[in-house]
Parts: sequence; structure tokens; C-alpha cells
Amino acid sequence: MDPATFLAALVAMAAPLVLAALGETLTEKAGVVNLSLDGTILLGAMTGFVVASVTQSLLLGFLAAGLTGCLVAALVAVIGVWLGQSQVAVGFALTFLCRDLAYFLGNPYARQQGPQLATLPVPLLADLPFFGTVFFTHSFIVYLSFLATPCCIYFLYHTRHGLTLRAAGENPEGCWARGIDPNTVRFLATLAGGAMAGLAGAAFSLAVKPGWGHPQGCEGIGWIALALVIFGSWHPLRVAAGAYFFGLLQLLGIAFQDSFPGIPGQIFQVAPFPLMIFTLILIHLSRNTKNRYFAGFVRLFGSPPPRGLGRPYRRP
Repeated sequence: MDPATFLAALVAMAAPLVLAALGETLTEKAGVVNLSLDGTILLGAMTGFVVASVTQSLLLGFLAAGLTGCLVAALVAVIGVWLGQSQVAVGFALTFLCRDLAYFLGNPYARQQGPQLATLPVPLLADLPFFGTVFFTHSFIVYLSFLATPCCIYFLYHTRHGLTLRAAGENPEGCWARGIDPNTVRFLATLAGGAMAGLAGAAFSLAVKPGWGHPQGCEGIGWIALALVIFGSWHPLRVAAGAYFFGLLQLLGIAFQDSFPGIPGQIFQVAPFPLMIFTLILIHLSRNTKNRYFAGFVRLFGSPPPRGLGRPYRRP
């Protein structure tokens, strides 16, 4: 595989993970932990595929998947934000509920052929040597993942609404003192993150791994996305870079299976997970030690989480 084709496959494979991780970044910057991400992605994948198959409309499939993500996120927000219950507990419960619902409701459509996203080469740009193949010969969901990172950065750090969202996660009391209800901001941010997770699910079943079945192939992606938010220190650029990094590891695992037939393929498939754990350990140590080398590491690659993350806000 030539380098251009390899990189093109990388950005296509990482696109759903980028969307899911950036959506969770928005949610957590507002102070909410949505642990239902893995189940949301699976339910979005099923809903997107079924709706697109029944209606023969890819657009309706993606819209249905995004709405599904919103509905699941709304449950997280109502119970965890408005009612002030444990966000971790409700997230875990919804993860398993959504997973079982996805496989139960989608069973009649398992292993059936359905619509699939076509590539949309960008005129003129697709003809560029190397860069045209890598960046401009993909489906619209990949282009959306390209735009998602700069849009999230601009929204969070260069708009008033982004400042309000960060204030709700960092200092909800101060947010309330300025006349803004932090719970409303958190609710909307959770809905936005859930919608992006739903779109990520549809991206799997309609583009990256077309079709629906058990297993779908996107199980565990939600947990990776949650870890990437920590890995990226709640900054969209670092989170997206982490998504592409883990996509690279997964793609290398597929490529190395042919190059090293004597090594079980499962080793390459699980390689991103110990690397992710090792990185998180380094970040944790760097935040809890006075060692200057670890401190330098966290200054380069880490930043603390929002101070109000996971903490319900009770209005006076």
C-alpha cells in the first residue's frame, strides 16, 4: 500500500472516533461526564442503518442516528444534571441498555445489505498529487470530521457561547452569578455531544464498516473516545490527534497481520489499549508528583480537567 492510500485509509477509519471524542469533549468541558457513549454509538449505528435501509435515504439515516444520540444524552442530562444523580451510574446503566436495545431491535436487519456512503471527490483538489488522495477523495462524513476540530476550537475559545460553556464546567457558581443557568448550558452541551456520538455510530454502519450485525465492529469505540478526552486533556486539537493516533495503531495492526503471520492478529488489534493505559498513567503521575521531568510532560501534553466535571450544581 502506497503512503497516500495508507493515510487516506487512516483518516477514513478515524473519522467516527474523531466525531465521538470531540462530542464528548464539548460535554465534559461543560462539566458533564457521559459514560453512555459506547451504547449510544451502537444504538446510533443500528438506527442509522435501519432508517437508511427502510427509507433508502442516507440523509434520513444520519439524522435518525443523531436524534437517537440526542435522546440518550437527554436522559443523561435530565437524571445527572437536573435531578443531580450520579452521572457515572446513569451513564453505565444507559450503556448496557442501549447496547442490548441495539442488538434486539436491529436483529431483523442483521447481515442484510443496505445503502452505503459514496465517496465525493472534491473537484480539482482531488487531482492534486498525494494530498488529493489523502484528503479530498472521501465521503462527506470524513470531510465533516476534518471540519469538526477547527470548529470546536473556534467555538470553545473564540466565541461568547464557548466561554459560557467552559464557565459552566469550571465555575458553575460564577456562571449563575452572572445570570446564566449552568444547568441549561450543561443540558445543551450534553445534547450536542450525544448527537455527535450518534453520527459517529451511523458513520460506522453506513461508511466505515457498512451493515449491521452482532458484533457490529464498533463495540468499545465509546470507551476509547472517553479515554481520548483524558488523553487529549480536554483540548479538541489534542483529542483529535489522539483519535488519529489510535486509528493509526489499528490500521497498522491490520497491515502487520500479513507481514508477521506468526504473531496472532489479536495482539495488533489490542495494541492501542495498553498504549492508551500507559499514556494515562504517565499523565496521572505527572499531575501528582514534583518530579521536574513529569511536570514538564504535563505542561507539554496535559491540562487539568474542568473543576466542575461530574459535580451536580444545585441552584440557590
